[in-house]
Amino acid sequence: MKKTLALTTALGLIASPVLADVNLLSWGGAYGNSHVEAYAKPFEAETGIKVNIADADNPATPIKAMVEAGNVTTDVASVEYADAVRLCDEGLLEEIDPAILVAAEDGTAAADDFIEGAVTDCFVATDVYSMVLAYDDSKFPDAKPATPADFFDLEKFPGKRTMRKGAKFNLELALMADGVPAAEVYDTLGTPEGVDRAFAKLDSIKDNVIWWEAGAQPPQLLADGEVTMAYAFNGRIFNAAQGEGKPFKIIWDGQIYEMEGWVVPKGAKNLEDAMKFVAWTTSPAPQARAAEFISYGPPRKSAAALVGNIEGTDQPMGPNLPTTEANMTNALGSNLEFWVDRDAELNERFNSWLAS
Repeated sequence: MKKTLALTTALGLIASPVLADVNLLSWGGAYGNSHVEAYAKPFEAETGIKVNIADADNPATPIKAMVEAGNVTTDVASVEYADAVRLCDEGLLEEIDPAILVAAEDGTAAADDFIEGAVTDCFVATDVYSMVLAYDDSKFPDAKPATPADFFDLEKFPGKRTMRKGAKFNLELALMADGVPAAEVYDTLGTPEGVDRAFAKLDSIKDNVIWWEAGAQPPQLLADGEVTMAYAFNGRIFNAAQGEGKPFKIIWDGQIYEMEGWVVPKGAKNLEDAMKFVAWTTSPAPQARAAEFISYGPPRKSAAALVGNIEGTDQPMGPNLPTTEANMTNALGSNLEFWVDRDAELNERFNSWLAS
């Protein structure tokens, strides 16, 4: 309690003359629930500042629209790393002063406690998530899929697949499935021949793919038996398996990991309280607590040791996190610069390919 009080005092949250609401835009589902339980509820309890939460399939899209329209109704939003950099470059986000971020419990400055790249001009990371392959274990009683190549092997592992509708992640996965080592994926994808190779690989399963846009769809498609394998956010698959008892297994080989975090839209109406929310929720203890609800790794180094058991169980969460050493074999870090530069171009080609 003393630590919480000290944190609250440091953020200037006691005796605030006017407490406004903070309007938070999240993703819904199991991930959104981690925001509610680890961030919104305890922040509200400590500060008296009410947090109103809305959900979107990808919060970056409405953020861009509302700022450009001059009608900003969100104060803080959770977005993917590349989207945060792009929106910041376009002048659509408020800058976040790193000086507001809370130091680690041992006094280590926040700037030194976050992993590399987790704090940018307009973004503070909340978690490290990954796109992973997953399958319904009951559909494969004998041989089990274990690699990206297996995802594309319809003969050995029959059934439909589900993949996120878009170029990002899918092109990288296709190259890894075609034999490109993780360390060489972006060099290959940076060439016209590499892009052609990725689309050619996707062609091999195109007729057997159900494309998803909302993170809740892949586990539902698996549960309904519409697909036997999915390419999805690891936290969604984990939640279905752990929380709902579904027979889903994650393939960590070839995972593509990236950070998500908070941004504050330009023109946010409750700017001061939005920054207080960002600072409070990105301190080590709340980040560790969030990881107990969903299997996304905390981007603060000191938070890793604070992560306990899976919420409501006596099982440690650590082995289920993307950042756990055993799960990082052949892992690929999503290349921020590549997607900031190539996102529009490659998505245009992807959409044309999908329509052909």
